[in-house]
Parts: sequence; C-alpha cells; structure tokens
Amino acid sequence: MEECKVCKGHIHSTESFGTVDGPGVRFVIFFQGCPLRCQYCHNPDTWELKGGTEMTADQLLSEYERNKEFYKGGGITATGGEPLLQLSFLTELFRKAKKRGIHTCLDTSGIVYRPSRGEEFQKLFQVTDLVLLDMKHSEPKGHEKLTGQKQDHVLEFARALELARIPVIIRHVVVPGITDGESQLLLLGHIIGKLRNLKGLEVLPYHTMGAVKYKNMGMAYPLEGVPEMDAAGARKARDIILEGIRQVRTKL
Repeated sequence: MEECKVCKGHIHSTESFGTVDGPGVRFVIFFQGCPLRCQYCHNPDTWELKGGTEMTADQLLSEYERNKEFYKGGGITATGGEPLLQLSFLTELFRKAKKRGIHTCLDTSGIVYRPSRGEEFQKLFQVTDLVLLDMKHSEPKGHEKLTGQKQDHVLEFARALELARIPVIIRHVVVPGITDGESQLLLLGHIIGKLRNLKGLEVLPYHTMGAVKYKNMGMAYPLEGVPEMDAAGARKARDIILEGIRQVRTKL
C-alpha cells in the first residue's frame, strides 16, 4: 500500500487515557460514521459520516506522542462509530502507528466487511494487533431488529479474522429481554467457540446513560422503559456463553 500523505479521516473525538478498550492505557480514537442503528447505542452523535473533525493520521499520532510515556503496555484503539467505514484512512493510521512500534487495536462490529474487498481488508489486517469484535446478537432476526442490519457480514468478518490469525476478543452487551435469553447466549457461545483466534470474552451490562444524549438531540430513546442489566445478570450471561463455547469445543 502506497503511503497516503493527504488522507484525512472524519474523527468524532479522542480520549487520552482509555482503560477499557484494549490492553493497558490507550489513546482511543472515536471515528465518525456508523451504518448500524443499535437500539442501545449511547453515541448517536457518531452516526453521520459527514460530522466530526477532519484529521490526518500524523495529527492523531502527534496527539498520541504527547502522552506516550503513559501508554507503555497500551497503544491506540480505533472505535466509533464504525472505523471500518473509513477503511483506507484506518489502514493508513495503523500502518504509521506500527512503524512507530505502537500496538494497534480495532473495536468494530464488522458490519461493513465484504469478501469482494478482501485485498483491502488484508492490508488492514497486516497492521492490526487485536480486534474487539462487538457481537450484537446471536440470532439473524434478532440482529436485524436490534441493529437495522443483517448479521451475515459480521460472521464473514469473524471468519476472515480467524483466517488472518488476528487475536479477537468478543464483546457482547446483554440487554434484558433482548439479548439475555439462555438460548441466545448459548448460540453465541456456539458461534464464537469455533473461532481458533478467540482470546477473550467481555460481557457488558446494558445501561441507560445514553438516554440523556438522545433527549438533548431531540430523538426518542428506542429502549425507553427497558431496565439496566445488573452486574450479577451480566456474570450469569457470561457463564452461559462460556458453557456454549465448551459445548462446541468438546466436539471439535
């Protein structure tokens, strides 16, 4: 891939000392634009690609360098929004980061992956150290209802990561009455248990902190009235997913 000296990405914001988006302390970059409309999304202000601030990879890396002493054992995480919507810029950012010895982590839903763009994605894979893959729902119909998009491309992306041997940590938000059913959780375990590159599982309890942002933006909150998931419920959900993983792996 030729070096792009003028590529600019649409960036929503950055976080200097992130501790929940990959290993260690990280410089977290929130990309603008997302094709999903997850009912529990707490960043609806990242949906439109035209928003945000235009920035070059060098500008972002300069921000990283200001606090690089704090990022030992950490690195850079691209999140969003959906970073893969800006695939060329994301690849350029990670390529330049790797030249500086910076650990690169991608937080994505994988929804924009297409096998027909395999060569483009391979260039990204070559400079990606870790992927946090957000699995929204285990069932096709449930996925489409929750996100507004079909599930197929997410599963294709997961398989592509496995073939590329990129370590993957699965993330899953458990929402009462929507993604916390035992059969749904077992199925998720069956799906991810087949991935030979699976390195971790993060089960995140649904919260309503994003509701205020919807109100401020004059938007109706899609999950109005749905209670938050407590920590005990999230732990139980994780145990069920792990059981699904075990069921699959005993048959491999």
